[in-house]
Amino acid sequence: MPKPIRLPFDPIVRAAQLWTQRWGRSSQPLAMASATSVMRVQQLLISEYDAVVGRHGLSFARYEALVLLAFSREGRLGMSKIGQRLMVHPTSATNIIQRLAAQGFVERIPNPHDGRGTLAVITTAGHDAMEAATADLVAMRFALGMLSAQEHEQLFELLRKVRLGAHDFEA
Repeated sequence: MPKPIRLPFDPIVRAAQLWTQRWGRSSQPLAMASATSVMRVQQLLISEYDAVVGRHGLSFARYEALVLLAFSREGRLGMSKIGQRLMVHPTSATNIIQRLAAQGFVERIPNPHDGRGTLAVITTAGHDAMEAATADLVAMRFALGMLSAQEHEQLFELLRKVRLGAHDFEA
């Protein structure tokens, strides 16, 4: 995927200026700029992460599923639990697991506690791919190497405050 062309100015700063001109300072131009910045950073990070984990045959979404399975007590989880933990629609969780199964990174087995349900079980190949991708993400400092440890803490706390305010989890 080609890198986007760099603009000679910050388009979000420019958007905030235009926003203020059109709707005034009471229209929350800083809130708009903050929200737009979060969305843009998310796009940039996902692009970087997909490139890194792609070397291991993964997308970032599939990588996250493998990490989730590796973190589980028995290396297996039900499909509904996977969707909840990854915070994706059940159909998306099923699609992710189907793709991982097709690659041999996950095995799908019947859930012994739910006759209609399916468990996803991480395989040795899936574990190996996840470990290799993790090493690469750590080496590139999750594309956030420009931040100091203190800035990481500040950013995490600010974003956690937003997630808490959106009722993403219980305090």
